Amino acid sequence: MNRRRFLQTTAAAALIHEPAQAAPPATRIIDTHTHFYDPTRPSGVPWPGKGSKLYRTVLPADWLAVAAPHGVKETVIVEASPLVEDNQWILDLAAKEKSIVGFVGHLDPGAEFAANLKRFAANPIFRGIRWSGNFLLDEAKRESVLAGAKLLAEHGLELDLNGPPAYLPHAAKLAADIPDLRVLINHLGAPGDPQALRPEWKDNIRTVAKQPNVFMKVSALVEQKQWPDGQAPRDTAYYLPILDHLWETFGPDRLIYGSDWPVSDRGAPYEVLFKIVDEYFRAKGPEACEKYFWKNSLTAYRWIERQ
Repeated sequence: MNRRRFLQTTAAAALIHEPAQAAPPATRIIDTHTHFYDPTRPSGVPWPGKGSKLYRTVLPADWLAVAAPHGVKETVIVEASPLVEDNQWILDLAAKEKSIVGFVGHLDPGAEFAANLKRFAANPIFRGIRWSGNFLLDEAKRESVLAGAKLLAEHGLELDLNGPPAYLPHAAKLAADIPDLRVLINHLGAPGDPQALRPEWKDNIRTVAKQPNVFMKVSALVEQKQWPDGQAPRDTAYYLPILDHLWETFGPDRLIYGSDWPVSDRGAPYEVLFKIVDEYFRAKGPEACEKYFWKNSLTAYRWIERQ
């Protein structure tokens, strides 16, 4: 990292945040990006791979152990597995775990998409699906992606997208073509190292942010550069090039909290990633803080209240 640039960023952060009185903690916090899985199941898991530090049983109780001390007690799960029945496994888990207020499934567009979507959409916990952004770049998938996205809108469900910045203009077009579809960009749109942003990221973020039905999930913030395990910078100032650009383009109404836990542990412990965004958004005032931590996610996901 360029030391002079980091010091300049730190100084700018002090100027930005010092005059404002930080808001109190958000009254409610929804973590909209967690992953739960169990490699010991008879069918195993396609992700994460054996040998990875992530290859272990990860359940809501494990997440609550690190999140609840910070007031984070509710979550929307995002499915990484392409196996259709893994969607049902999460829904069965959610039936018992009241901390789960929503689930973003994984159903690739194709011949069985409509039937599978109808099946899972019958469960109110099921709030949408996630696709790879590369699907939007694949000409062979163009018709099935458009048809699938229209079905999501008809069911009142949302679409999560994840991938490199190249897909973002295509996500903007999809959102424009289907204005009733709520689109959530995952993991900041993959900006890269906050101190050495990918050249196309800023422009593509501006493009996709112009669509009012597109939301940005501020997740995987500490994973945008490969660090020795758990050693991502802990100073909020380091991440300002990303956070400030997203604030300028999406504003207070379309930014949403997500951790990407347990994958986020590769960058920093939960307490660190939470502290970074908590400092940033509390400095924006109480209304922006409430919107970021839970109100915007209700608009985007339409998650359900659990008793």
